[in-house]
Amino acid sequence: MIQITFPDGAVREYNEGITGLEIAKSISNRLAKEVLAVSLDGEIIDSTRPITKNGSLKLHTWDDDEGKHAFWHSSAHLLAQALEKLYPDIKLWVGPAIEVGFYYDVDLGDKVITESDFPKIEKTMIELAREKSKYERQEIAKAEALSHYKAKGDEYKVDLIEGLEDGTITFYKHGDFSDLCRGPHLPDTGYIKAVKILNVAGAYWKGDETNKQLTRVYGVSFPKQKFLEEYLVMLEEAKKRDHRKIGKELELFTFS
Repeated sequence: MIQITFPDGAVREYNEGITGLEIAKSISNRLAKEVLAVSLDGEIIDSTRPITKNGSLKLHTWDDDEGKHAFWHSSAHLLAQALEKLYPDIKLWVGPAIEVGFYYDVDLGDKVITESDFPKIEKTMIELAREKSKYERQEIAKAEALSHYKAKGDEYKVDLIEGLEDGTITFYKHGDFSDLCRGPHLPDTGYIKAVKILNVAGAYWKGDETNKQLTRVYGVSFPKQKFLEEYLVMLEEAKKRDHRKIGKELELFTFS
């Protein structure tokens, strides 16, 4: 048995190997549906990771920054999977969660993504999300990971892996997609109910202007469609209040 301490100081005993999601379910089914990630002794991990020692546990939902981070990080992987499906020769660099949403830097070769492509990317992401594929954490030897990406001719992931310490590294797999990643992630893609591709921009590989320019695809996602609708309304209101737009309309200043 292991002892789990909750934020309110309560201590409960559970069988070794129980997951944060199972602990949430033991409290209430409603809570379990809302948990996106957990913290164990301050380390944020998947809610589906087995817990094998005593520790302090905090459950993270959409109301927490940690919950949103796991949600948007998982969505970045979903975006990469969709882009690989739509652009089979694509090469991936990195795809982090950011303050609001996420992005993924990709090498499209001679392909270009424009605003007219956004709807098909969103549609593909939602189709993939509805498959409810589990995010599975996999530990792989560094040498094996290097061999895999060298065989694919993917210089971006090879560079990333070569910068890691020797030994075992982690990948996350969902459906037919796998990516080098530390996590944490959602239990499965089905949590992602609404997505919006916001923008594309150029981004130099590793931020170095002497390197190749990649395509950065920005997006945002939500656990409910109404959250996306509210977010889009907020964006429109922000545009209306933009000081440059207001200043021009009130003839406070003009642009040349």
